[in-house]
Amino acid sequence: MSLAEKLLESFNKLPEEQQKEVIDFVMFLNQKKQRDIELMMDEIILENHEALEELGK
Repeated sequence: MSLAEKLLESFNKLPEEQQKEVIDFVMFLNQKKQRDIELMMDEIILENHEALEELGK
């Protein structure tokens, strides 16, 4: 059984209120990942500002 199948099986056994909590947590993790990517990109831009300015000419 794959990890996704195990997760779905366990998820389906939970009461609806706990299923909502699981969904909220997954959404939180996705938002955190996106925020981390954005922070990393901001850092790259700041560290390479001069080079990016030069390339933009």
